[in-house]
Amino acid sequence: MLTRARTTRLMCATLAALAAPVPVIATAETRPLPGPSVYDPLAALVKPGDTVRLSDERRITRWARANEPHPIRSAARTSARTVNRLRFLTEDTLPEVYLVLDGKLDSKGAPWLRIRIPTRAKVRTGWVPADMLSQLFVVRTRLVIDRKAKRATLFKAGRKIWQAPVGIGKASAPTPVGDFWVRERLRGDGGAYGPWAFGTSAYSNISDWPKGGVVGIHGTNQPNLIPGRPSSGCVRVRNDKIKQLARLLPVGTPISIVR
Repeated sequence: MLTRARTTRLMCATLAALAAPVPVIATAETRPLPGPSVYDPLAALVKPGDTVRLSDERRITRWARANEPHPIRSAARTSARTVNRLRFLTEDTLPEVYLVLDGKLDSKGAPWLRIRIPTRAKVRTGWVPADMLSQLFVVRTRLVIDRKAKRATLFKAGRKIWQAPVGIGKASAPTPVGDFWVRERLRGDGGAYGPWAFGTSAYSNISDWPKGGVVGIHGTNQPNLIPGRPSSGCVRVRNDKIKQLARLLPVGTPISIVR
């Protein structure tokens, strides 16, 4: 007999299969952690209260997907305030991605993970029990978008590997500043979004991206507007450069949008 938790997991797997997402790039930059346990970094935690840094969001970043729609807490304990809830899917019905920042043992010695939350809400990090998330994946890339210079730069293990001019949000709908990440990658139809598009964890007050104002990074059918401020929050890249980026930018890559 299936338990409710087991049924939920099966539904999640079915939905993910039906969504037919573009697969995460299986490269050395995106892989499950090595070793007998997917939570190997937590092996350093030996007593309650111990904490380990899992991502510096520059040279190494870990991410995971949700196993269950579990509450996200303000602290690593079941009695802490609920600040959000894990979800299976993005607004585009692709599997959701959570950056994993830290690990910690609670007072009973159970491991918890602190994650970044894709949300418009003010609280954008929280804690969940480690078994509420999938295996951890690793990326060594970082994308920096400089609004003033209107330029995007991709780094791998701290080394610049790609750069391009970009179009950003106009004054009435600016591309937001902050720390975000790549949640999804989609093939475009060659129209307004060009050949490739990436959904991020950033949200704009108005956005070119449908379903909730997600800030996307995508190609364009108006390359003459780049560099500039032609969008409603999204980051536009010329199609030849977005094709290059699609070969280099894995899901889970942290994004720094600076002024």
